[in-house]
Amino acid sequence: MAAYVYDANEVNTNIDGKIVTGYSEGTMVSCSKDEEKFSTKVSAKGDVSVATKNNPLGTITLTLSMGSPFVPYLNKLANTAQTFPIWVTGGQEKIGGTEAMVKKPADAEFSDEIGDREFEIQVFDYTVLEQ
Repeated sequence: MAAYVYDANEVNTNIDGKIVTGYSEGTMVSCSKDEEKFSTKVSAKGDVSVATKNNPLGTITLTLSMGSPFVPYLNKLANTAQTFPIWVTGGQEKIGGTEAMVKKPADAEFSDEIGDREFEIQVFDYTVLEQ
């Protein structure tokens, strides 16, 4: 069995044709489906019912250094409520969708060190694909 080799340099986030740069240390990007694909209910006698959830939403969170050139760009997208495609690629995965919006401008902190700016991006047709 071959070992899996991960390289953070191979992870890319593409927003409206632009490759995001200026990530912070640690987790650069996280991707999550907003709701499970189904729910179950079990009767008093053990009968199981399954309800399919058709919620297509997901959230992609980017953690950028405050000096990233994408901080003002993403703040502008948040302020204008503009939609855009977003795709995160890395290894064997491609995650994102064709329509998304930045939920709000990044919160800001200022100290004696370089701070982070976190952006939550709501994806309206969240998809996980194999590359």
